[in-house]
Amino acid sequence: MKKWLLAAAGLLLTVTTLSACSKTVATTSGGKITESEYYDSMKKTSSGKQILEQMILDKVLEKQYGDKVSQKEVNTQYNAYKKQYGSSFSSVLSQNSMTASSFKKSIRSNLLLKEAVKANEKITHKQLVKQWKSYQPKTTVAHILVAKKSTAEKIITQLNSDQGKNFSQLAKKYSTDSSTKNKGGKLSAFDNTDSSLDSTFKKAAFALKQGEYTKTPVKTSYGYHIIKSINRPAKGKMSDHTAELKTQIIDNDMNDSTVLQSVVAKVLKKGNVSIKDNDLKDILSNYLSSSSSSSSN
Repeated sequence: MKKWLLAAAGLLLTVTTLSACSKTVATTSGGKITESEYYDSMKKTSSGKQILEQMILDKVLEKQYGDKVSQKEVNTQYNAYKKQYGSSFSSVLSQNSMTASSFKKSIRSNLLLKEAVKANEKITHKQLVKQWKSYQPKTTVAHILVAKKSTAEKIITQLNSDQGKNFSQLAKKYSTDSSTKNKGGKLSAFDNTDSSLDSTFKKAAFALKQGEYTKTPVKTSYGYHIIKSINRPAKGKMSDHTAELKTQIIDNDMNDSTVLQSVVAKVLKKGNVSIKDNDLKDILSNYLSSSSSSSSN
């Protein structure tokens, strides 16, 4: 699962508002535990403070960018994760102390934060040029994965003898990748932003022209690969991909703690947050002080 800002996924579960009437939370033979006792204890813990931070951030983000994120977008991302994890999706949620509802809430939080990053990021031409250097269009390849280098070399020799025509058949016969071997080794299309594939694998795949295959085994932590390029679009001109490049830059910013710290500080400052509990009055000081420093600089 993706990592969420400020709190681990399990901390994004809905927290019941604790009122001053001190209702009883639990009773024991040794006495009862009231809401106020529970609140006083919880607010002193790091997890309790993280929950409050996230709740405050969600409120101000919703106010400032709520109209930019639709439920359809949330459901689309949710269904993508559900498809990715398949039958293990429910257990993955459980392992992260989450429900379907709380996971959708965390997805929405992340999308709102992304809108905040977009609004506060002024992408320069220099940034576009830098991103263009690593940019690669969606590429589709097939691969044959084996454990030994000698086996990979044997397969390449066979491919050379028939000019690669039997790649699909050899994948079904030799590949140890059970998820792709019966599809002739074909993988889902990927670009330079893909984080699920080994960087060495991607570099070798991007170096191929359409129809070509690697003439030497490509070693990764999984074993030895023979990679064949099925669809390799031309990179084209940078001006043709401005929107994609901007999206990639924003996605990179979503993994940059310095950028996020700055954006969250601006969002909170604009949100006019006022902490009423004196014990928690400094809970946002790291963000608000960094905002002040940025302004003075």
